[in-house]
Amino acid sequence: MSPSSRENIQDPFKAWKFLVSPSIKASDIFSLFMKAALFIFTVLSIYILFFYALSNQLRFNACPQCDNKLITQRKFTENENATKKITFFDTNVSHILFGIGGSAKTWNERRHYCELWWRPNVTRGFVWLDEKPPENETWPETSPAYKVSKDTSMFKYTSWYGSRAAVRLARIVKENFELGLDNVRWFVMGDDDTVFFLENLITVLAKYDHNQMYYIGGNSESVEQDVIHSYTMAFGGGGFAISYPLAKELVRILDGCIDRYASLYGSDQKVQGCMAEIGVPVTKELGFHQIDIRLNPYGLLAAHPIAPLVSLHHLDYVQPIFPHLSQKDSLKKMIDVYKMDPSRMLQHSFCHDLRRNWSVSIAWGYTMQLYPSLETAKRLETAYLTFKSWRSWGDEPFTFNTQPMSQNPCERPIVYFVDQIKEIGKDKTLTSYKRFVNEWDKECNSTGYAPALAVQYFNVSASKFKRDLWKSAPRRQCCEIMNGGGGGKSELIRVKIRGCKPFESVTPP
Repeated sequence: MSPSSRENIQDPFKAWKFLVSPSIKASDIFSLFMKAALFIFTVLSIYILFFYALSNQLRFNACPQCDNKLITQRKFTENENATKKITFFDTNVSHILFGIGGSAKTWNERRHYCELWWRPNVTRGFVWLDEKPPENETWPETSPAYKVSKDTSMFKYTSWYGSRAAVRLARIVKENFELGLDNVRWFVMGDDDTVFFLENLITVLAKYDHNQMYYIGGNSESVEQDVIHSYTMAFGGGGFAISYPLAKELVRILDGCIDRYASLYGSDQKVQGCMAEIGVPVTKELGFHQIDIRLNPYGLLAAHPIAPLVSLHHLDYVQPIFPHLSQKDSLKKMIDVYKMDPSRMLQHSFCHDLRRNWSVSIAWGYTMQLYPSLETAKRLETAYLTFKSWRSWGDEPFTFNTQPMSQNPCERPIVYFVDQIKEIGKDKTLTSYKRFVNEWDKECNSTGYAPALAVQYFNVSASKFKRDLWKSAPRRQCCEIMNGGGGGKSELIRVKIRGCKPFESVTPP
């Protein structure tokens, strides 16, 4: 390659230089270009900085509260989102519409059950009657308002052992819905002898999203009743709740269901048949009590499951809840205690006195049992068989565990019933339980029983049970015996109920 060729390759700007000016060097042109670019960049930077500063100043002068508004708007949005989240749990009594099945002929005999829990001008709902009450009788102000059910004679009913009233009662939810009342989240059905525990019913319903299709209730206690009627339905006497969206769908098909299930005995069965067609199963809650038992309900109530007490039914068919009181007075006493701490009513706790080798079982607000021995938790949580099954009056089967009550007085617990209750401050209660002596029962003559038989009273202190605890995984609360251990006899034992400590269990040595 010639020298001239190498020169052309090494200096590609050579031809361009001669076209512009043969006397100017390429290095001078490049230097001039870089200086011009630097100048332009500097000017643009100064301009941009000046414009940004000026625009900020103008914005602040024009709207000094803008940032505050933005912050406020952001906080409002956050609060609004939080409100949307808690609305799900915000169910209250105004969101419930009760439908109570009754009869004009028997209302005056049974209305005391409803009036125990009904709150005029607070609770909403109606007693649905088969006909108008006699004109010479004034409808009591303490009862819910009544409505007369529509004629149902055109519907089929072929159950040979039932009553056509089941058709009318099945349609209560439809007739309640068609009233078109505002702000209804839940339709709650019950009988004229159903006692609802209102705060606990609200607690249970508040766990569920009322915008979804829910059908909530409980089964019968007697297996024979569940076999005959259904394990998959909520028994109507214990009461059941239907969310608004499900009620809306139910009323669309209910009349057809009534005819399709004409052979079914009860109104609750017919309603459940519709639920099967919609595809919604029953959501079982342990606090709904059909009370399909006979004789003494003590064993059932003294071993209540870990769930809020929601309802009691069939109370005309069992012995009074408290001995030496009528059933009506027993319920009044129970509800007076219940009002002091609704969420804790009948909640079961037990603990041991390791110095005296005693065991104590508490169904708060109702009864205590003292064992002069160290008993296992399994025995303490199991219901005593003080009752019979609903239909056959047998000792079995039931949908929960039972144990026989021994005829030997030395193998039975000493029983106490709630006597008094008072508040301590704003958030604690003190309940007193008095020993019950049945004049027909023999007492244990064993020497080891004597110190226990000397105990006449228990005083039980407890913090009020917070409703929010029912949103957590269920756990029985713990208790501890606060006094005792000496060799002498004591007539009063103090017990404290409290939340369990980490890793705490009720385990005798």
